[in-house]
Amino acid sequence: MKTMESNQTSLRKDALGWLNIVFLVIATNGPLTALVGGAPLAIGMGNGAGAAGTYVVVGLLYLVFSVGFCAMSRYVKNAGAFYAYIAQGLGRPWGIGGAFMAILAYNAMLIACYAMIGFFISYGVQSHFGVAVPWWMCTLASMVVVFFFGYKNIAFSGRVLFVLMLAEVSIILILNGAILGKSGASAVALTPFMPSNVFGHGFGASFVFVVSCYMGFETTAIYAEEARNPERSIPRATYAAVILIMALYAVSVWLVTNAYGIPEAVAQASKDPGNMWFIITQRYLGATAADITNMLMITSLLAALISFHNASARYLFALGREGVLWSRFAKLHPVQQTPHVAGIFQILVGVAVIVLAAIYKADAMLVVVPLSSVPAAVGIVAVQALTALAVIGFFARNTHGVSIWQRLIAPTISGVGLVLCVYEITSNVSLLTGTNSWFSEALPWITLAVGVFGAGFAYWLKAARPELYKGMGRLLDEA
Repeated sequence: MKTMESNQTSLRKDALGWLNIVFLVIATNGPLTALVGGAPLAIGMGNGAGAAGTYVVVGLLYLVFSVGFCAMSRYVKNAGAFYAYIAQGLGRPWGIGGAFMAILAYNAMLIACYAMIGFFISYGVQSHFGVAVPWWMCTLASMVVVFFFGYKNIAFSGRVLFVLMLAEVSIILILNGAILGKSGASAVALTPFMPSNVFGHGFGASFVFVVSCYMGFETTAIYAEEARNPERSIPRATYAAVILIMALYAVSVWLVTNAYGIPEAVAQASKDPGNMWFIITQRYLGATAADITNMLMITSLLAALISFHNASARYLFALGREGVLWSRFAKLHPVQQTPHVAGIFQILVGVAVIVLAAIYKADAMLVVVPLSSVPAAVGIVAVQALTALAVIGFFARNTHGVSIWQRLIAPTISGVGLVLCVYEITSNVSLLTGTNSWFSEALPWITLAVGVFGAGFAYWLKAARPELYKGMGRLLDEA
């Protein structure tokens, strides 16, 4: 009986190697989406010439964060990832609060990406076929595809995401190569990395957009239960993902900024950020390449949606298995061994939000994407900050022979840095939403309030259901 129960509540074992996890993470990160959509905003609304250097600063912060995160990953292997880390390091109430914020953040990111993919598909159909299709109809169609990949086993999704990720990274590298080939020495001018440009006026605003471009690297730990040799594969995948994302973004933004020329780059990013990448692609690679880039934007978003769907479903699965949320979330498909009930729930939530947006005729890019981005950014970075503190708490009880750099110094540096990130996002929320309305200003506090509610719910469980409370945040071997 015990074996049967274990099989029914355990994700597919040994399904992923560390490279598979890297592919899943980079697909979640959506490199082309981040560069086409996020980088121009970091340039135009942030520190202009120094935007490329901001990607290095944030990348180094996340590398320092990864030191403690990876050290603790050897002892916490749970599909709830940050939830399990925070529960083990800071206590169960903090863990539940972090989990609630993470679920809100990932679902908010899903909504933002759904709106974006609906917009780009609608725009493409209108441009090429002259047929006007509402963005929300395109979004609902994309949800069918996302659910199919969430339903299929994780190894299958990983193979498809690898192909999509390879295509979008290839067009980025081809453009980088063309800029280097045609621009010569001017392409490698180091002005964008000069400290005076990086840390000058607009650094805080740039920080907001750059941090959001790194979102998704932390999902490595979510796949611990499905990884081969997770003690080694999760740290490898985490470091590899952060380094690859940092190198790809910093180099690409650096080269594109120099290709335009700094004054023209800032002007273009300020007046028409949406076309900045397409214009430079057409200039260096031709109109056909620009059209391909536009098409790959859609596949990039699709890859990100599949990955965020998988990540969020595994949070619901972990909390359902623990009895914190509806226990049916822990039900796995008998063949695919995927949390399909959690996936169905997520799709239904997404459909409800998109239908609501359609009823109120909300613009995809001007309303849905900005408003969804705030809880996504605030929630994930706040949970990352809690995780850094959890590393310190976890190793304070038992050092496990881990060095002071891994268990104290690195987590402290990254924790302080991530708290400052939350402050910067909250202070510059109007840049993300494009409005100073009371609702947009309240969104960061609503997101943090969800975490407080989760912690309060945990305390209620402690009093009302003490046995369930004691089992929270358990390690994989106890699950």
